[in-house]
Amino acid sequence: MTTSTLDRPAARTYPAYSRPLWRRALLTREFAVIALLIAVLFYSNANVPNFDSPLTMYYLFLDIAPILLIALPMTMIIITGEIDLSVASVVGLSSVLVGVLHQDAGMSIPVAGAVAILVGAVCGAFNGFLVAYVGLPSLAVTIGTLALYRGIAVGLLGTKAVTDFPEKWTDLAKERITEGSSYPMILVPFLVLAVVFVGLLHFSPFGRGVYEIGLNDEAAHFSGVDVERTKFWLFVMAGAVSAFAGIYYTLRFGSARGDNATGLELQVIAAVLLGGVSIFGGRGALHGVLAGAVLIGVISSAMRLESYTVNVINIVIGTLLVLSVISTSLLAWAQGQLARRRASPPVSGQSSEPGQRRQAAAATDSTNER
Repeated sequence: MTTSTLDRPAARTYPAYSRPLWRRALLTREFAVIALLIAVLFYSNANVPNFDSPLTMYYLFLDIAPILLIALPMTMIIITGEIDLSVASVVGLSSVLVGVLHQDAGMSIPVAGAVAILVGAVCGAFNGFLVAYVGLPSLAVTIGTLALYRGIAVGLLGTKAVTDFPEKWTDLAKERITEGSSYPMILVPFLVLAVVFVGLLHFSPFGRGVYEIGLNDEAAHFSGVDVERTKFWLFVMAGAVSAFAGIYYTLRFGSARGDNATGLELQVIAAVLLGGVSIFGGRGALHGVLAGAVLIGVISSAMRLESYTVNVINIVIGTLLVLSVISTSLLAWAQGQLARRRASPPVSGQSSEPGQRRQAAAATDSTNER
């Protein structure tokens, strides 16, 4: 019995199973956040008085700079399925250390800042050790260290504030990149760190390991990823970057206090989740996170110019965050339903026309052989 090559199904290759490039690029949560950001910018420029002025953009970036900085390591931590709620307390602790070391110990701002960053890295290492090597849940650990680090900060300085900082350093924290520019100088170190973290997450074996841990840490372990070491160093990076953000925070406002940046961790997590990172881990991209952070800043700035209260602004941002989290579950449910419909077998008696032709050809061959 001979069979025709026309009856054989064509071999499927990997591209045959993948989505088209335009769908992979455009039909993503990251692109949706970027599109929403562009729409809000256009609307605010057209309808909010003075929103498009260089001064408004300048203060917008000054305000969101700490969020942008801390969101870089926080993105990688959440992609692994963990979380760090102690970052704002590290900001406050580093702020106090800069103030105390400069005022009481007579250290220069660069030396005091270096010590503060080192202490921030140690705080992150303590979190990472408890999470990665002891095996404690990151939510419980960082809730505890949130209170611990904030308590140390308040204990070192009490209710006082250190405000005696050299004017050249406070001016540097608020300096523009160029005269009359809308962009403050703090964006320069942020861009450097952003390039480093983008390369680390999206273009290195370390970053691929981060995604594998978020999808299945046990499978990642058996595939050669050092799960414990990866998580440990992510928390160390979060502590160091948070301490750097604390130094900027201190010099920008010219005040070192134990309660500096209280609640900042919630804004960072909101920006990360709004930017498309899954709270369950394994999914996310830094360009979406940065767009989410800027989107929160734009909405807050525009609503403040329209004289809305802080409570109303928080309601709007909170609603947007909840919708973004719900949309992930709804999209996954819809894709699952569609996949099940495509995979369901045809109803009896409704065979396809090519199948009927092949059956007829087989019957003819069998008759000829007899």
